[in-house]
Amino acid sequence: MTLPTNLGPYEAKNFDHLLGVTGFSETLLKNHFTLYQGYVTNTNKLRDILTALVKEGKIATPEFAELTRRFGWEFNGMRLHEIYFSNMTKNHHVLDHSSPLAKRIIATWGSIETWEKELRGICAMRGIGWAVLYYDIFTGKLSNCWINEHDVGHLTTCAPLLVVDVFEHAFMTDYGLKRAEYIEAMFKVIDYQEVERRYTMVGGK
Repeated sequence: MTLPTNLGPYEAKNFDHLLGVTGFSETLLKNHFTLYQGYVTNTNKLRDILTALVKEGKIATPEFAELTRRFGWEFNGMRLHEIYFSNMTKNHHVLDHSSPLAKRIIATWGSIETWEKELRGICAMRGIGWAVLYYDIFTGKLSNCWINEHDVGHLTTCAPLLVVDVFEHAFMTDYGLKRAEYIEAMFKVIDYQEVERRYTMVGGK
């Protein structure tokens, strides 16, 4: 086994290239980027604290237990935002109906339209969370899924292909309580080339 060589802190990615994307104001995006950077900072802080507690022999302490639970929340908050921002684009990319991903979607839902209708419906559900298109690396099956908070509802053995943030901070600055308008804007800026790349990367055929 080859161990990773980069054992330093996690680094926040720069998503400034999204400034100016249709349907999302600069204020909304910059605030969202700042919130994401907070998850990166807290992930690194927690990792350092937990490492110190292990070295001090304090694994059996309540502090270690609670911070270990918190780590998953901060880490997933970091990663989900990175995937979300990365599947947005200024350039309109429609899903290629002849692509391997599109063919798998059609085989699963019967049509691209039915799959999208279901995912939009999940995005519109009441409550805070995320809507995710998952690929099960064990079976090759696709699923649309709701994640509550950042760390509750993930499907084990599944890789996220498309992520939509439906926490209020993702849309209220521009859309107030009109989540449906945000969802409409979001689906116009999905980078399907990136989604298809992820599908191929995790073994989709």
